Amino acid sequence: MQLEKIISISGKPGLFKLVSQLKNGFIVEDITTKKKASISNSSQVSLLDNIAMFTFDKEVPLFEVFENIAKKYDYKPTINHKSSSEELRAFMAESLPNYDVERVYESDIKKLAQWYNLLQKAGYITPESFVKPEAPAEETIEEAKVVEEKEEKKPAAKKAPAKKAAEKAEATEEKPVKKTAAKKATKKED
Repeated sequence: MQLEKIISISGKPGLFKLVSQLKNGFIVEDITTKKKASISNSSQVSLLDNIAMFTFDKEVPLFEVFENIAKKYDYKPTINHKSSSEELRAFMAESLPNYDVERVYESDIKKLAQWYNLLQKAGYITPESFVKPEAPAEETIEEAKVVEEKEEKKPAAKKAPAKKAAEKAEATEEKPVKKTAAKKATKKED
């Protein structure tokens, strides 16, 4: 998912993409202007991947809310974050029907609309951006079982030479040690 490294920096407008890490901070890129900047480790940074919205029964990750909005608006821009309070609440009810009215403030809804529109404008809101990695298909699991069965059916005779080779290697390792000890003993006698 291409949205994983998107961050919000306290005190700076807009959203940023993490580019790389420095000794004392990070290099970030503004998602709309593509300008790069460095920020210090002391900056207050929020990874959008770690933000969730409250519902009455659980917390829903922000990217799931973005996905709901994207599907509702056909991956196009949504309402302006400066819309009226009633419009913002209606937008939120459409995007996350079970949202907790008391714990999700109007400022949160404004930020949600603003961030969604910024991401959409920058090209991050596409049907491909919400595709989750698929679990292994049934065929690959079955193929793995076949490979395991083949390995189990190999004759035990093939494993014996490996043991003999290991024993020979141990025996050859011990011989040089004994020779060096014998040489040391002859030097001391002289």
